[in-house]
Amino acid sequence: MAALFGARVRRLRTAAGLTQAELGDRTHVVSTRITQIERASGAKPTLDLARALDRALGADDLLVELWPYVYREAFPDWSRKFMEYAERAVVVREYAAHVVPGLLQTEGYARAVLGLDALLDGEAQLEERVTARMGRQARLGSPARPELCVILDESVLRRPVGGNAVMRAQLARLLDVAADRHITVQVLPFDQGGHEAMGGSLTILTLPDGLEVAYTEGSDYGQLIEEPVNVTRYKVIYDRLRAVALPPLMSLGMIRSTMEGDYRGSNIPSRSERRRLAQEQLQQSGRRQLRGGGRRAPVRRPGP
Repeated sequence: MAALFGARVRRLRTAAGLTQAELGDRTHVVSTRITQIERASGAKPTLDLARALDRALGADDLLVELWPYVYREAFPDWSRKFMEYAERAVVVREYAAHVVPGLLQTEGYARAVLGLDALLDGEAQLEERVTARMGRQARLGSPARPELCVILDESVLRRPVGGNAVMRAQLARLLDVAADRHITVQVLPFDQGGHEAMGGSLTILTLPDGLEVAYTEGSDYGQLIEEPVNVTRYKVIYDRLRAVALPPLMSLGMIRSTMEGDYRGSNIPSRSERRRLAQEQLQQSGRRQLRGGGRRAPVRRPGP
């Protein structure tokens, strides 16, 4: 993508009749920086520079739209591969242990989360990361949007990332998106105790051909799992979490009451009551599918 970006810059610069030095003057960088960009060598362009090049070359946001793909190349191979899978997934199942998943974050919440990185190199880099994260959310509004199932640990609701105002807006966002029939939000309450996914988050992706991959992530690591036997193990872990999480309607009630500041733990139903309600929801979901509702991912059948 860096090579494609550089080729576009070179083509636009040539069409505008500018030398590298002249383009550098217009974007306030040295000519050697333009050379690096066009040759896809050296440091990748920042978002600010992509915007400046766009303005100087009259590119109508073409370079800004390409920039997130160039930015992604700074990630490790396994991380880039996961993001590529995520863009193609027809079903996304996620357990979030610490923060709201990126696909559902508000801009203010995303800025607060990303700003916590101790290795962050200034405000410009923070804005680049926020822009990239917000850009990935566009898929939720497209015709090719995936089915998204999210389980939030209760701690995600309780930790006021970015302060009370930012957190309140984030909780309101969760309530809004849960109204979409393609998105399901559940909360795993504290009283459930320990579980197999403690310490990190878990994502399972189903691709158009039925292939499934899993991804686990902690505060400073990530791991992509592609071996079917291991993916199956994480699917079982996710299904167990979903079975003991609050049903969607109760989960939204907890989110709403947390946002309003009047949540009381005594309002959580007992485990046996939650199991009964979850079973009823599964039965209702099954009846809807028999009537033709919902979208199913193709099943990948094992070979002979």
